[in-house]
Amino acid sequence: MRNKKLMGGLAFAATAALLAGCTGGTAPSTESEAPATDGEIAGEITFQTWSLKNDRFTPYFEDLIASFEAEYPDVTINWIDQPGDGYEDKILQQANSNELPDVVNLPPEFAYKLAQVDQLVDLEAADAAKLDEYVEGATDAYRFPNIEGQYGYAWYLGTDLNWYNVEVLEEAGIDTENLPTDLDQLFEMAGKVAEATNGDVKMIADVPRTGTLSAAGVEIFKDGEFVFNTPEAVEVVERYKKAYEAGAMPPEALNADYLGNSALYKQGKTAWTTGSAGFASELEKEAPTLVDATVATPRIGHPPLFIQGISVSKASKAPAAALAFAQYVTNTENQVEFLKIAQGFFPGTKEGNDNPEQFTSVIENELQKTATEAAAAAISDAAPEYPIQFTYDMDRYLQQQMALAVKGDIGVQEALDKAVDYANKNLVE
Repeated sequence: MRNKKLMGGLAFAATAALLAGCTGGTAPSTESEAPATDGEIAGEITFQTWSLKNDRFTPYFEDLIASFEAEYPDVTINWIDQPGDGYEDKILQQANSNELPDVVNLPPEFAYKLAQVDQLVDLEAADAAKLDEYVEGATDAYRFPNIEGQYGYAWYLGTDLNWYNVEVLEEAGIDTENLPTDLDQLFEMAGKVAEATNGDVKMIADVPRTGTLSAAGVEIFKDGEFVFNTPEAVEVVERYKKAYEAGAMPPEALNADYLGNSALYKQGKTAWTTGSAGFASELEKEAPTLVDATVATPRIGHPPLFIQGISVSKASKAPAAALAFAQYVTNTENQVEFLKIAQGFFPGTKEGNDNPEQFTSVIENELQKTATEAAAAAISDAAPEYPIQFTYDMDRYLQQQMALAVKGDIGVQEALDKAVDYANKNLVE
């Protein structure tokens, strides 16, 4: 799962908060001077997050804003929320109309688009020492090709785990004390489960994507172009094709309107999925009968890193206040308090991750606590699963080609070649 727009502002796990409003003025040109972020911390700013203004998170943000305004009485912060759907379009609309909020929640791929048109403050130029406090991999995700500087403070992070329905697997004769640790074992188990249940129980419930390929060691991007049509990639996709032929993959996984492997897992149609540590709370709400039947293990292959960050608008009329608030939102103390509510995610600061107990101790769901601890151990090694240049259009096209290859409508090599060709033709540096 691409874990779209990480956590679509916790949207994929159910939450995020967004402040909107207009900064006014004219957006800077690419030749503009950096705003005076070292000036007086005063003025009115807007703070935008993503899909977080609700009963669960609103009290946290109200207290956060009140405490900052108490420390800086000359600052007024306006907070508004944007819905989870259509956030990228809203961000681009705000930027095009010179109304980008002063402090804004952006995943790296959104920040990249704004940095390309010089809409964000270079945080390295503004306060290079501050960046040392954040998780290195997440900080690097806001450094973009052919653009000097760094454009986001890591706010909250996630990674994927494997989730297995051990109750169903045991009924199929599987030794659930030895769950798969590599793709070969996973597909071998999927075949055994399909055979033992006459195809009633599926395990493989998604077509291969860039994350699947990179986790298997396939190089995605090299020397300025996409290169994931290698023999190693063909081997990965062939596994999926054979699983489909053996009845180990549900047909709906190849449909254009497919909701994802986790949706089928919650419906009891598959015995394995991937998902963040927060998947346990999703099960508790949406499929409570599966909680006791489910276990989580480390993600097969290299763990992906999903990132949400806070950026600062270069057009802010109160740049010092905007920078100070961005740093305040993302300091360790405030991130830890946030993650006591946004359970299953991790702080964007190094200090915050040094002691997971400070935010996992409040988790009551034992499955989620165990999963969060397992994911915490993987965060330091996690890395983004696809390069910043890989767009959602490219991902959709790749999905289409992979579905055709898995069904056998076209050859695997042809499907990969077409996906790579499409991505390279649409690559914008």
